[in-house]
Amino acid sequence: MKIALLSQMGFTGKIPRNHPNMRTEFAQMCALNADHYPLYDVDKITEGYDHIILMIPKTQKDRDSLYNIDIVKKARRVGKYVWFMQEGPNWIFQDLPIHQQFWHYNVLMEVDGILTENRSDIPYFRGLVGGDKPIWNIPSLMITDDVVSRSEWGDVVILGGNFVRWYGGFDSYIVGKVFQPEYELACVSMGRKQTLEDQIDDITYTPYVEWREWINILSQYHVGVHLMPTVGAGTFNMNCAFHGIPCIGYEQVDTQRDLHPLTSVKNEDVESARHIAEKLKNDDEFYQECSIQSRELWEKLYSEEVFLEHMNKVFGSLK
Repeated sequence: MKIALLSQMGFTGKIPRNHPNMRTEFAQMCALNADHYPLYDVDKITEGYDHIILMIPKTQKDRDSLYNIDIVKKARRVGKYVWFMQEGPNWIFQDLPIHQQFWHYNVLMEVDGILTENRSDIPYFRGLVGGDKPIWNIPSLMITDDVVSRSEWGDVVILGGNFVRWYGGFDSYIVGKVFQPEYELACVSMGRKQTLEDQIDDITYTPYVEWREWINILSQYHVGVHLMPTVGAGTFNMNCAFHGIPCIGYEQVDTQRDLHPLTSVKNEDVESARHIAEKLKNDDEFYQECSIQSRELWEKLYSEEVFLEHMNKVFGSLK
């Protein structure tokens, strides 16, 4: 089966298994042995594919030059089947100008199938397009070659997002403070990080690093807290599970609900999140149960082998 993924990224070729920045979309391409092309080079593709996946960028700046391209028609020239692949929350296109919103909708209607970031996104897309168009989730993935899960427990709690609504960083901070003073707090540095965050005196910020370095840094932490209201790929939650790190987060994200069932709460239920934090802090038996369970569930549900089995079903649904 030949697969190509088209995105806003500017390179052509495959993702090697030793890529230093193996974030989830790179891991997905790598596992599928997919060729990557820039969306804007669709006319330059010369070989044919069984499946073309269109990963449409989520910002207006990156979409402006796509607006006048009949991207689905052009993809059909070299692909038997064409898929739309969600990037960002399912509603992200509604932050764009009206003409871009309708362009987005037309793409959804024209493709042969839709790949969502979460199973919880499927009813939303089904409501948009109706009918019986195949709509599947494409699970988040890690390529774990030469990556070792943690063998030591640190004394720092890691917050999964910065102090903006997109990440819900303030809520994570309030829940993270439950672990003080016994545990220190750390936080990741993402693109939306505010400059003044560095002045918060009880948080140590990790620098923005490539994925391979990040997954090793993460292994040092005791608990993850990621009360992110934006329903996305859930890679932080998944990375924590690989290391057996309990993660407190919102259940609408597949990787949180699937891999951390004992530490998942409903959206904006910060009260329950605090109760779980207190239990993780004070009840070592509960902590160990959550840790062991998350690692076992990662192996059972999110390994590369399981991913490929799932994607064979997905692509087979259009045969």
